[in-house]
Amino acid sequence: MSKTLIRNGTVVDGTGAAGFAADVRVHDGVIAEVAPGLTPAADETVVDATGCIVSPGFIESHTHFDGAMWWDEELDPLPGYGVTSLIMGNCGFSVAPVSDDEAARREVVGIFSFFEDIPEQPFLKSLPWDWRSWPEYRDSMVRNVKLPANYAAFCGHIALRLAVMGLEAWDRAATPAEVEQMCALLDEALAAGALGMSTNLFDHDGQDRPVPSLKADDHELQSLMAVISRHPGSTLQVIVDTFRNMTAPDTMRRIAKLSEGMPLRVQWAGLPTLVFQRDMMGIQAPLVELHEQFKREGRDFWTGYAHIAVTSTMSVQSSLIFAQSNDYVWHEVVTAEGDAAKEAVLRDPDWRARARESWDTKAFEFSPFPEGRAAHLLLMNSDNGVGPTHLTLGEYQEQIGAPHPSDAMAEWLLANGLQSTVTMPPFECDRDMVLSLMRDPYSVGNISDAGAHGQMLCGGGENVKLFTDFVRSGDLTVEEAVYIQTGKLANHFGFHDRGVLQAGKRADLTVFNLDEVQEREMKRVYDVPDGKGGFTWRWSRDAAPMRMTMVNGEVTFDGQQSTPARPGEMLAPSVAA
Repeated sequence: MSKTLIRNGTVVDGTGAAGFAADVRVHDGVIAEVAPGLTPAADETVVDATGCIVSPGFIESHTHFDGAMWWDEELDPLPGYGVTSLIMGNCGFSVAPVSDDEAARREVVGIFSFFEDIPEQPFLKSLPWDWRSWPEYRDSMVRNVKLPANYAAFCGHIALRLAVMGLEAWDRAATPAEVEQMCALLDEALAAGALGMSTNLFDHDGQDRPVPSLKADDHELQSLMAVISRHPGSTLQVIVDTFRNMTAPDTMRRIAKLSEGMPLRVQWAGLPTLVFQRDMMGIQAPLVELHEQFKREGRDFWTGYAHIAVTSTMSVQSSLIFAQSNDYVWHEVVTAEGDAAKEAVLRDPDWRARARESWDTKAFEFSPFPEGRAAHLLLMNSDNGVGPTHLTLGEYQEQIGAPHPSDAMAEWLLANGLQSTVTMPPFECDRDMVLSLMRDPYSVGNISDAGAHGQMLCGGGENVKLFTDFVRSGDLTVEEAVYIQTGKLANHFGFHDRGVLQAGKRADLTVFNLDEVQEREMKRVYDVPDGKGGFTWRWSRDAAPMRMTMVNGEVTFDGQQSTPARPGEMLAPSVAA
């Protein structure tokens, strides 16, 4: 193993404590010493960190690399943003356990493909699918995937239901015998190192069907919670509805009631951090009150949040935005197979009339499509360069004299190619709420959805905005920004051997100059297998850059580019000493 001495930096150790001048010695993948004035040994590589922060590596707390990790071994662009660990299996979606029934297995892929915009063909062809149980899945990952970052995964509730119930998981509650089977599968997953179970009590699919986990009754949920509570360090992650039907308060009251008396850690998403959510729910929202109530009661309930509002990009190739906005007319274009079929839909006068009505009467208020919001959609990304670009849909509508924004978007896509995309300006963020959550002891930050929605957002690299936005503005200290995505998350997920820069901890760390790092603009890269021998594109971005990223003592980003090193390990939760 390599031996490294990082000299002359300011150590921000991931505990929230004030930074201090010190050198950091790394031997055999472990932090050996943290002290000022360390003398280099003859066999050590010396890294000069003058003017730089030396901190633990950053944890991506909510990703969907479950698919992409099998065909994107670089995890681009994460190493260039100091990321050393990532969490998968979120939102109730995981690829294990799976059924012997091929139709049920295809449902697992279809769910990922719709909800996370992950292309179906590489999911089917790049994953070996040499598992049925979660422990077999873990073994396959360790055997087959070599990554530049550590990884850990939840066991998804939806996967559990499909594995036990087959396609009936969409339609009904489980029988007591089926619940018992789910509990047995979850128990073996947790024993094998799963972070816990993630469930989804929010989403509807492209046919407006509630996801299978929404069919779970109280007996099923409580039984699965009991299994989790028997595995110290494990977590129940719950996705709740603060967008669609605003059922989140009732859902969290249900979770709290069902888990009464259990030693259960719950991560729930979460408090409203967008202005429209705040205004719809009221300043003193029930969710805020519940969050404070859980703390008063001594509950181990943690609220998840993102520190920026997601910028959504709409595509007619693969996008859940239309369906999730209750606009199933435009979603017909997404589901039409092939560009010729999509063009036929976009040109059809009857479809155009239905599309106008859908935008005006069916789309949810928060969606991109209601009057007054659709006109502000941005035409930025033309596939063939015909244009015009860098103008709003409203401006384009006026230019061509289209009767409605829906018609204008159809015309622009037809003119610019069906790989073109239309961007929705980001929702206004409730910055006071975000800052409150950043400082709350029971919150999980740095949620990004990286690895999903490849033609809608990048996700990876958004962690650096904690520095470029919140630290540079004076709203956070650099120590707080580091703690939010290192020591605090390591404690939450039970990674007690890393996340803090102390002697004896694993050498996951990063070195960066606060004045150099930036969140780079999204760019297209063509490296996603299309299942036909070619590649399609996804959004990525150039490196921040960090001066260095190190995982288990090996350099994965050298200040200029990612290295060939693949030292990532699969992590499992443990109980603090």
